[in-house]
Amino acid sequence: MIRPRRLTPFLAIVGLCALAAPALAIQQTATFSIVAYDSVTQELGVAVQSKYFSVGSAVPWVKAGVGAVATQANVNVALGPQALALLAAGMSAPDVMRALAATDTSWAGRQVGIVDAQGRAVNWTGPRCMDWAGGETGPGFAVQGNILAGPAVTAGMARAYRETKGEMAERLIAALEAAQAAGGDKRGMQAASMVIVKKGAGVWLNNDVVCRFQVDDQENPFKELRRIVENWNKGGRGGPVRPRQK
Repeated sequence: MIRPRRLTPFLAIVGLCALAAPALAIQQTATFSIVAYDSVTQELGVAVQSKYFSVGSAVPWVKAGVGAVATQANVNVALGPQALALLAAGMSAPDVMRALAATDTSWAGRQVGIVDAQGRAVNWTGPRCMDWAGGETGPGFAVQGNILAGPAVTAGMARAYRETKGEMAERLIAALEAAQAAGGDKRGMQAASMVIVKKGAGVWLNNDVVCRFQVDDQENPFKELRRIVENWNKGGRGGPVRPRQK
């Protein structure tokens, strides 16, 4: 649970968010993730993989026209909605990160990535995160991970995202696959998730969700996530291709 410290007027809104947040269980979630914003399509997305069951239920937080957040390591899931609320209030990603740090008494154990709807990206790796832990930022994206094989994991993610062409879904999954190729999570593989949003771009009426895919428990979650993405693309991004009835 986040407990507010003494607040400056600039951070008053953060204190209100912290006071309103419910008491939530905090667990160690080793993983690697990417948060991203596409300035051409205005899509915002998060992709994540971990040797942790159903990692997509804890790490990714995203809101169309606002920003994308990944919260991991010594996880406090309240940081996700709090960060989005601060972004929606007009704060930049770097300012939001500073605001979260000012109100979180366990900040040294957190790992967080944030990108806003202007493409400003920032991440944080606390000194108490388990080795190897770190990250990298670039134009419109941030990658981060903990309990990884080494720095080549996040470096590979960043390179793959920058160099891969095509839609955001393809770039995000390429980043995850590059991370795994460099050693990934030292404990192995289990779950993966991808969420992409854009104002009014959802398949259904009044929906901003471009896609929301979650692989909860697979020997090779990358293979399954790519299969889902490719099937989704074949279906015109409106759903999986279904076999014709005989």
